[in-house]
Amino acid sequence: MALTQILTTLALLLHVAGILAAMHAVMHTRTPQGAFAWVLGLSLLPYVTLIPYLYLGRSHFSGYVSLHRTHRQRLRQASPRDEPTGTPESCMRYDALAQMLHGTFHPGQELQLLIDGDATFDAIFKAIAQAEQCILVQFFIFHDDQLGRRMQHALLERASAGVRVFVLFDGIGSHALPKHYVETLQQGGVAIHSFDTRRHSNRFQLNFRNHRKIVVVDGHVGFLGGLNVGDEYLGLKPPLAPWRDTHLQLSGPAVFDLQRSFAEDWHWVTGELPPLLSPLAAHGSAYTLIAPTGPADPQESCSLFFTVAINAATQRLWLTSPYFVPDQAVLSALRLAVMRGVDVRVLIPSRPDHHAVFLASTLHAYDAIEAGIRIFRYQPGFVHQKVILIDDDTACVGSMNLDNRSFRLNFEIGALSVDRAFAEAVERMLIEDFDKAVEITRDEYRNAAYPRRLAMHVARLFDPIL
Repeated sequence: MALTQILTTLALLLHVAGILAAMHAVMHTRTPQGAFAWVLGLSLLPYVTLIPYLYLGRSHFSGYVSLHRTHRQRLRQASPRDEPTGTPESCMRYDALAQMLHGTFHPGQELQLLIDGDATFDAIFKAIAQAEQCILVQFFIFHDDQLGRRMQHALLERASAGVRVFVLFDGIGSHALPKHYVETLQQGGVAIHSFDTRRHSNRFQLNFRNHRKIVVVDGHVGFLGGLNVGDEYLGLKPPLAPWRDTHLQLSGPAVFDLQRSFAEDWHWVTGELPPLLSPLAAHGSAYTLIAPTGPADPQESCSLFFTVAINAATQRLWLTSPYFVPDQAVLSALRLAVMRGVDVRVLIPSRPDHHAVFLASTLHAYDAIEAGIRIFRYQPGFVHQKVILIDDDTACVGSMNLDNRSFRLNFEIGALSVDRAFAEAVERMLIEDFDKAVEITRDEYRNAAYPRRLAMHVARLFDPIL
């Protein structure tokens, strides 16, 4: 009898806690769909959903938002003043993005497309080896493996030569990074910290991860894109190998905006600012807008970034993403592009790295095909690149995925460049990728066994937290 009373009391307390958590979800979840999903689960099945809500439920934070916006304004005022203001005519169809991000299409950028891990890290290590003043490094993931130790040695060597080195990593993305890896860098004179949106880390919080990948050397050369620091990004870890990914190297005034994005995150963690060095003079042909997005922005900036980019397409829109879980705004923009006669293609993986996301992506792909969007699965290995090609003059390389985490929960960064020569290089790269892909049809979903189709629909219910 006593045991029955204890269990009854525990069940009652769980339901009360579930109702309180559901009230919190109503007040704080960013989207009505997400709020409804949490309320339903917390009210009816608190035994199952309370613990996940501790990890995934928080969608607002005040301290970071206020400081982020204050210091973004301060850093914006510190930007170089010798550039022309306003959006150039060739970039006017993206002017809404520049306005939303308070950014600038910097003229004269020199761009180099870096295809896959070897090319990317060869270029990064070459730049680091030539550093004389300052190195800024930010990745979502650091691993203590062959590539991770190579990065560690490269940074320690420059620190020993008197170069100031600053490193940020995400505490959840790099959860497996051993303490001695960080301590070795600290002892060698490298300033290194874990990013969190709260000064006091909450081990129950998985939202608001810093998914950006940034390297800046001496304020002159910058890198961003999809790759992290780990052997799998060099294609050395089956079953996802070979790993298909893309990074971007740039020089010119836009590099200052990469420094500024890093500085905002660094200031939040440390209360200090790293050096902000003047970029090289502009000698290239590209106009580039650096687009840092995240949940601290007044608008849902990443979702809007995709929406504006898609709406700008008049002839061609090719996208690649490891995850295809678009929200309604992005999916509607893709459908409208098809109706305008735009050649819309999306390249996604044929192998899963996260099974729930893969199932949801498969169902979204079916819906997209129904709307006339062409979906391709990359065959050789896992495709992780985040690239957009618009018409014959615009391309974006960055860290942004086509999913709700990138749209609303993660800090991301991309570089949108208007330049025919660079767009042609991206086109050549993507043509090779599509040649190694298989276009899927409605039959992928229709011929799947009923339990698998049911699993797809269940997985899609969790779109807001995937």
